[in-house]
Amino acid sequence: MPATRLAKNLFSVPKCRTRRACRFSTSIPTPPGLNETADSSRRLLVASIMVHGVISLAQADDTPPPAEPAKSNSTVHVSNVQPGIVNDWLRSQSSSFAAWDLGGQFRARYEHPEYLGPVDFSATGGHSSDNRMLLRTFVHVGYDPTTWLNFYAEGRDSRGFWDEPNPNPDLDTIDLHQAFVQIGNPQLFPLIAKVGRQELSYGDERLIGISDWTNVRRTFDAAKLRYEVEGFRVDAFVSHPVIVWNDHFNESNDQDWFSGVYASTTKLIPWQESEVYFLSRNAGSGSPGFYGPSPDPQGATPRDIYTIGVHFRSLPGKLGGWDYNLEAAGQFGRFKEATAGAPASVAGRNLEQRAYAAVASVGYTWTNVLGNPRAGLEYLYSSGDGNPTDGKHETFDNPFPTNHRQFGLMDIFSWQNDQILRFMGSIKPTEALTVAADYRLIWLADTHDSFYTNKGARRGGLAPTAGAGYGINPNFNSYVGSEIDLVATYAFKGFASLQAGIGHFFVGDYVKSSLAGIGGTRDATFVYAQFTLNF
Repeated sequence: MPATRLAKNLFSVPKCRTRRACRFSTSIPTPPGLNETADSSRRLLVASIMVHGVISLAQADDTPPPAEPAKSNSTVHVSNVQPGIVNDWLRSQSSSFAAWDLGGQFRARYEHPEYLGPVDFSATGGHSSDNRMLLRTFVHVGYDPTTWLNFYAEGRDSRGFWDEPNPNPDLDTIDLHQAFVQIGNPQLFPLIAKVGRQELSYGDERLIGISDWTNVRRTFDAAKLRYEVEGFRVDAFVSHPVIVWNDHFNESNDQDWFSGVYASTTKLIPWQESEVYFLSRNAGSGSPGFYGPSPDPQGATPRDIYTIGVHFRSLPGKLGGWDYNLEAAGQFGRFKEATAGAPASVAGRNLEQRAYAAVASVGYTWTNVLGNPRAGLEYLYSSGDGNPTDGKHETFDNPFPTNHRQFGLMDIFSWQNDQILRFMGSIKPTEALTVAADYRLIWLADTHDSFYTNKGARRGGLAPTAGAGYGINPNFNSYVGSEIDLVATYAFKGFASLQAGIGHFFVGDYVKSSLAGIGGTRDATFVYAQFTLNF
């Protein structure tokens, strides 16, 4: 890619994974709160991974948080250093490495889905199960010439093996993930600027997140300015999302502008972090075909959507064992419907965007009981379009979310046209081991709208199907089904974690009615085991 284009697009924001990234984190810090025909060697490998992985930190989170860097007691001898902890070992050898940050992360995950993906619960939809091995590696280097100036670059290699789709969203070998410069230090002056390719993460990542579960994490070319004082910060940013294209240098979509202002404070209510935000996404007519592997160019359809929202969450320990989380957002603007099969009155027209979404959860942790068990309840709602021909688009649009973190292991749903009741539970039998379980009941908010995928795409077109596949069928029962997930995580302090999980989806009336005329449905299952090493 020409250097001039890279320079033009060089703006974006990272998730805190290293000492430098933590300096400009995106939320106010708070206290802790086989394939059936596979050969026998593959089965042996998978069995080994599962046995080790079944002891793994499971929250309803995207993946376990990266382990903190291990602290070495050695000042000279390599044999006394925990293997793979690059920064600590280098600094133990020479003080000249104090200004440098060198390290990375390796992650391997085995996945076995049944009746998911293209099959989408169809009993006769073709290839019903897959076996995948996903490998992802990050290597980064950072340098602080002064306390107020930081340079950071990070490369990523993402690979997939065995059953691979085409195009493969999990494949992107050797590419630039982040490259930014940060100027400022809030301990010296309240303004900090960051410019370059980076990750953006805000709140619970329901609207803006890094999508860490995916094999190719999300990045932006962005510029961000922060004002930060004790207990308060506000960010203003402008960005282009980076489009992934294997075997090419990933470029940002300069037809898709994503910008916003995001403020957060712990001073307004002493037991709560309060956030308010305004987000703008403006994608031009050239965005859908910006660039990428045909027929999946990845660019957003034309739109000018503005989101105003608030987010409140309790601070750990402030309410005894209780915790809560509330978020609500409304949208206005314009949206261009580009779905195949749209009615002539809608296809190609600019529709008025009017949508909203909300989520509320409450939980209680028994801190004086062995294992600190926690139980929680959550209700989520996102609006759907009640009439696809009235010139309005009432489906909530969540622009760049981390949906796996919020919608379950099986990646079936998004924050669009649904209402979900979620029951949560977790227990920590040992300091290193966490076991968590979730159960979700899912309904469509409006059967005049589509059943959307985890990526935000419609299942089927806009025409009625009468059991011949997904579409828009207002007379169907809105109950989609239920999902139960169980995850266990074992965190090796300082450098690694093992995680394993299983999810099962019980199809409901809406899915059964949609596929009744083409062979019926099957429940879906998803099993995985994952190993993460930070070095």
